[in-house]
Amino acid sequence: MPDPHTYNVLFLCTGNSARSILAESILRKDGAGRFNAFSAGSKPKGSVNRFALHCLERAGYPVDDLRSKSWDEFAGPGATQMDFVFTVCDDAHGEACPVWPGHPISAHWGIEDPARVEGSDIEKETAFVTALRFLKNRIGAFTALPVASLDKASLRAQLVEIGQSEGATSPRNSAA
Repeated sequence: MPDPHTYNVLFLCTGNSARSILAESILRKDGAGRFNAFSAGSKPKGSVNRFALHCLERAGYPVDDLRSKSWDEFAGPGATQMDFVFTVCDDAHGEACPVWPGHPISAHWGIEDPARVEGSDIEKETAFVTALRFLKNRIGAFTALPVASLDKASLRAQLVEIGQSEGATSPRNSAA
């Protein structure tokens, strides 16, 4: 029996300009109907990295309404209640996160920051394509999970395992 619940998922990164934006867009499309995707940062840059937008567009993912925003938008009274929160950078993973309404399940899915790559535009674009691939693989594994039929501990263990897949930056995949 299909799960009638639509799950809210928040991807966190420090700047909310690259990895968390990629993840939001990927889940928006690949999880449409089952998941609502959001992203935010602890110290948002205020703009989305142009390579992230270009990479998403070339891969056929939506870029409408993507913006760099603070995680405060999702922590206050009246905010959308999240079911899942994933940190996608090691910096955000190490920060003290707000207390999220509803106590969502969290995991760390860290990957290298493509925005930190220096060099030619081709080298930068390659870094973003790699980040997109790692995130797409994680999100594909996540959307394939029978979320409604797993208990919280089993689901959490599966999410931690997904975070340790190819491209993981940190072996300490604990709660975000």
